[in-house]
Amino acid sequence: MKKLRRKVYIAAGYNTISLGTGRKEFHPKKPRPGIEHYIKEAGQATLKLIGGSQNVDEGVVGNFMAPRFNKQANLPAFIPMIDPGLLWKPCISTEGACASGGLALIAGMKSVLAETADVALTVGFEVQNTVKAIYGADILAGAGWFQERKTGHAFFFPGKFSDRAGAYYQKIGREKARRGMARWYGNAIKNARLCPTAQEYHNTTEDPEALAFNTEPNPKAFVDNLTVFDCSKVSDAASALAILSEDGLQRCGIPKNEAVEIVGWGQVEADISIAPEDLTVLETTKRAAAEALESAGITPNDLGTIETHDCFTIAGLLATEAIGLAKPGEGADFVAQGHTDRGGKIPFNTTGGLIGWGHPTGGTGVHQAVTVWEQLTGKAGDAQVEIPADRPYALAINMGGDDKTVVAIVYKRGE
Repeated sequence: MKKLRRKVYIAAGYNTISLGTGRKEFHPKKPRPGIEHYIKEAGQATLKLIGGSQNVDEGVVGNFMAPRFNKQANLPAFIPMIDPGLLWKPCISTEGACASGGLALIAGMKSVLAETADVALTVGFEVQNTVKAIYGADILAGAGWFQERKTGHAFFFPGKFSDRAGAYYQKIGREKARRGMARWYGNAIKNARLCPTAQEYHNTTEDPEALAFNTEPNPKAFVDNLTVFDCSKVSDAASALAILSEDGLQRCGIPKNEAVEIVGWGQVEADISIAPEDLTVLETTKRAAAEALESAGITPNDLGTIETHDCFTIAGLLATEAIGLAKPGEGADFVAQGHTDRGGKIPFNTTGGLIGWGHPTGGTGVHQAVTVWEQLTGKAGDAQVEIPADRPYALAINMGGDDKTVVAIVYKRGE
């Protein structure tokens, strides 16, 4: 099956600040922006970069749980709120837990491929700091099979990935695993400090890797095998970009070297009601990444940078194995040896990923794409890494739930 019958591009990316604990602007007891603010800020910024709303054919919104976090549904109708010129244009929303943003990208791509749109304005967002963490855990449990909620941990998803970490400890040894996880956290913080919109931008910890390694999990206060440094934070943010055909680029006055081409993708679903066969394997991620790379006609060794879904440090380690960069059980060493550092073999999550930049669940997939666009077009500022001429590709992996819905997309510098 030929997935890409015409060329598809992304351009005009924009991220709001990822607001939550860690940002100096955040105060839990003071009023904060709502979803209208985030959708407008991101959407209007992208419209400015593509020449205005008259150039847009349709809108897509990626979001996970606005009906519960914000008591708001009917999200497609927020697209016209961005600009009066978007009134009466077709819009849809996508939901696939934490992969909702990735699904929004897929939806926009498919419209361009179907030739029903040449320019799709795509916005992903989540505003989650509306409830206390323990109540938020109950809301986020909807990303898993909710029938397990009563028997699951109070902090449902940290409990799920704590179980994965525990299985990984048994497989390769606890200290080795913890060293890799600590290096992952250290990289996340160091990269986030280079990105002004990142949630951990203001983090001043002298040695975040040592802090993470020397902090022991406390099952009485949290979960068995993870600490707070192994977890992404609660975030409010939005990201937006345009998905365009070649005609769309021309309409918007965007040269190809200011855009990034989508050259392959994979979208894979697992059965939400069935537990993973092996907790140390991200099987759905593995399949989605393989499908994306195969459709692009490349191997992992052709990639210049990767954005992966590190909702927890253990997910980052397991992703290196799922992608095929490290053998099973060797992901911790691969990370600990510096291969995923910004100056390593293959820089991961160059603006901090979910742990460092933030994890506004429904917006994360779009944020990953914006980061890739910035890197491949040289617009990443202080967070810029070198993209080798012989490795002009990037991979982004957006995972929903406990490795149940996964979107993987391969990008290439526009030519």
